[in-house]
Amino acid sequence: MNEHDHSHAAAPELTRNQALVYGELSGSQNPLSAYTLLDRLRDKGMRAPLQVYRALDKLVDFGMVHRLESLNAFVACRHPDCETHRAVSFTICEKCGKVAEYADSGLTRHLEALARQSGFRLRQSTVELRGDCRECQDA
Repeated sequence: MNEHDHSHAAAPELTRNQALVYGELSGSQNPLSAYTLLDRLRDKGMRAPLQVYRALDKLVDFGMVHRLESLNAFVACRHPDCETHRAVSFTICEKCGKVAEYADSGLTRHLEALARQSGFRLRQSTVELRGDCRECQDA
């Protein structure tokens, strides 16, 4: 299984629009905005932004897609067990746009401890690290 064939163990039955959006995100090396997805899927019958946003909302709920807040864009989950982690982190290269996903139990424990100290119960956390990837540093 390569990274584009990633699927979650309990992946739900997807609607046609959800499958189209997930397929487009899975095949992309970079995050995609909702409007980029709409442009790419117009020929497949998706005509309205609301169709894309509904599909994205469900895919995020299913844990199959992550929203990158700082980019206002979405990526397909590339980590086989991310739904078991309460914290997921991404490195985002500001030069080439490459995004990598990481799930680290140490980070999760640390964030949960920080939350507990303030009486907060952590459900989900997404950490975005912005900088330069190794390839761009060497260029």
